[in-house]
Amino acid sequence: MGSYHYSALDDLLRGGGGGLGGSLSSAAVLLRADLNITPGTDHLRLKAHGETLRRLREAGAKIGILSHFGRPRGARVPSLSLAPVAPLLADCLGYKVAFAEDCVGETAESAMAALSDGGVLLMENTRFHAGEEENSPSFARALARLGSFYVNDAFSAAHRAHASTESLPRLLPCCAGAAMEAEMSALGGFLEGARRPSMAIVGGAKISDKIRILRHLAKRVDSLFVGGAMAHGFFEARAYPIGRSRAEPDAARLARSVEAAAAKARCRLIIPRDVIVAASLNESRSRAVSASAIPSDMMALDIGPETVAELGLLLDKTRTVLWNGPLGAFEHGFAEGTMAIARHIADRTRSAGLISLAGGGETATALRRARLDGAFSHLSMAGGALLEWLSGARLPALAALEENRLSLGKESRRRSL
Repeated sequence: MGSYHYSALDDLLRGGGGGLGGSLSSAAVLLRADLNITPGTDHLRLKAHGETLRRLREAGAKIGILSHFGRPRGARVPSLSLAPVAPLLADCLGYKVAFAEDCVGETAESAMAALSDGGVLLMENTRFHAGEEENSPSFARALARLGSFYVNDAFSAAHRAHASTESLPRLLPCCAGAAMEAEMSALGGFLEGARRPSMAIVGGAKISDKIRILRHLAKRVDSLFVGGAMAHGFFEARAYPIGRSRAEPDAARLARSVEAAAAKARCRLIIPRDVIVAASLNESRSRAVSASAIPSDMMALDIGPETVAELGLLLDKTRTVLWNGPLGAFEHGFAEGTMAIARHIADRTRSAGLISLAGGGETATALRRARLDGAFSHLSMAGGALLEWLSGARLPALAALEENRLSLGKESRRRSL
C-alpha cells in the first residue's frame, strides 16, 4: 500500500500553535461527506459524520456540506435531490440543518453567508453539475469560493477523482475529518500492523471484480478464504462439477492465478469444502453436499456446515480478520453460512479480543440483518473505495489531501495504509 502524509482534523482545530483553532469562529468550512444513503441503511452514513460536525460546530465554524447522491450524470434529476436528506440528517444529529438548492453560484454563496457560527448547511447534489464527475477545474474553483477550509470526511468517495474530492483540496487548506481518520486508522493498521495470525474472508459474485484484491491480500495475510459465487471458479480449477452454479467464463484461469499468488506468498488459501445446493434461488428445499460433488441440476448458494466449522476453528486461532462480501446468496434467503460466520467473529471480538474489520455495502447489510453491525471492531460503509484500497491502489482523494496539507507550523502526522 502507499503511505499518505495528510493533516488531520486536530491539526485544523489546534492550528499548530493555537492561532488557527480560534480563527475557525465564523470561518466557512466545506465538509465533503457521503450522504448517498439507501433505504434500510439505518442512517449509518449520516451518523458517521457526527463527530466531525460536532467538533467544527464547537469551534464556531460555518459548515457547508458537499455530497453526491445517485447517478444524475450532470442533470438536475428531482428524484436524486439531497433536499429530503437535510431533515433526516437533522433528526439524526439533533440540530437544524439548512438546505441550499445548489452547490455553486449565488444560491449557494448566499446560503453560506446566511449561516450563523456553528450553523450547518447541506447543499444540493454535486453531481447535478457535469463538472463534478469531469473533475472540472472551473467547477472546483466555483466550489472553493464558498469556503476558507476544506475537510474530507468521505472515505467511501476517496477513489473518485472528482472535483469535490480531488481538485477542491488542491485549492484550499485541507485536512481529513474524524470519520476519514477512523477508517484510515482501522484499515491502515490491518495490512501494515496486523496482529498475527491474520485472515481475510472475501465473498461475492464475480472473481473478475475482486481479482486484484485477492492477489494483493494473498501477499499480506496468513490465511485467505474465498466464498460466494467466486468460489465456483476455484471448483472449476480443481475439475469439480459445479452443476448450474453461477461462474464467469474465465473464472478457472483467474482462480489459478490467485492460487499461484497465495502459494508464492505462503498464504493458506481456503475454499468451501461443502456447499448448500438447491434447484433455484426460489427453491425452499436445499441440502448440503461436498463441494466436489454438486449435482448437475443444482446450484451452490451458500457455504455448508463443514465449511462453517472449519472457518470457526481457524478464526479461533486468528488475531486479526478482514471480511468483505457475503458468503452466499443471502439476499435470496441463503444466509445461514454468512450469519454463522458473522456471529462467530462477533463472539471472538467480544470474548477474545479478535480485531475484526468488515466492509462493503452487502457486508454491512448482512451484519445489520444479524444485528451485529456494532459487534465488529470496525465496520466500513465504503464500497468501491474499500475495494480499491484492498487492491493496493492509490486513492485520488487521499493523494490530494497529502499534496496540499495544512501549513500549521509542524509536520503532519504520518498515516500508513
